[in-house]
Amino acid sequence: MGGETASKSLQIAVLTVSDTRTEADDTSGDILCQRLVDAGHALAGRAIEVDDVYSIRARVSAWIADPGVDAILATGGTGFSERDSTPEALLPLFDKTIDGFGELFRQVSLTQIGSSTIQSRALGGLANGTLIFALPGSTNACRTGWDEILKDQLDADFKPCNFAELIPRFRQRQSA
Repeated sequence: MGGETASKSLQIAVLTVSDTRTEADDTSGDILCQRLVDAGHALAGRAIEVDDVYSIRARVSAWIADPGVDAILATGGTGFSERDSTPEALLPLFDKTIDGFGELFRQVSLTQIGSSTIQSRALGGLANGTLIFALPGSTNACRTGWDEILKDQLDADFKPCNFAELIPRFRQRQSA
């Protein structure tokens, strides 16, 4: 990665929330990792956690406290089944919610999956200067979320505004 690209890249961690996925078959996590690296960002960490509020919250809290993590992309656990608990795990951690992220994700998804998009509880927020986005667990939903929203919003050159500019650690790297 060149100097200018490196200075504009984010350190992004990927969390897959699933009771059944393993490293061998985590296609949603694979898509997010590949997309973020292809966009010039660095993979700061990757994990799979069972769909349990406290396991999810512990992993995300550790990343929020890590100065080497600018953003977290979570996949899975955003539906309405009894085990889906990603929103319940993340919301108490947020200093601010990004309400428009979930709204825009559902709007974009409407053209792909119709009214089933209403069952998505995709969400975004900011915690301790770390961006956090939670997407549904399907590989297609991760492609949609990255390609239609996150790719641009995590790009420091995207105008008129982007989320990269809101990360204090990123701004410090830019001014150094």
